[in-house]
Amino acid sequence: MNGLRLLVSAAFTPVVILASLTGAAAAGPGDAPSGAASCSGCHPATRWVETAVPRLTDRNPADIVAAMEAFKSGARPATVMDRIAKGFSDDEIKAIAAWYGALKD
Repeated sequence: MNGLRLLVSAAFTPVVILASLTGAAAAGPGDAPSGAASCSGCHPATRWVETAVPRLTDRNPADIVAAMEAFKSGARPATVMDRIAKGFSDDEIKAIAAWYGALKD
């Protein structure tokens, strides 16, 4: 049994080290900044869900920030996002955008 444990450990160690170096392990559901969990009520988490509401996962954080600023200012028309965006500070929006941008499927 110890030989099997050593073999499994040796097989996964490079993956863990590589994930740490690339930052792939940095973003996960448990690392979500305040307010980010509420986005998943409308925005799908996977690309296989068909909806008019765009995915946020793996998007460019600058695009998310720009969209949120446009919703917040009223420059971008919305049904509910204009009201939701007004509830977040600029720092919260940047943190949420960075987190969603780091998530991968």
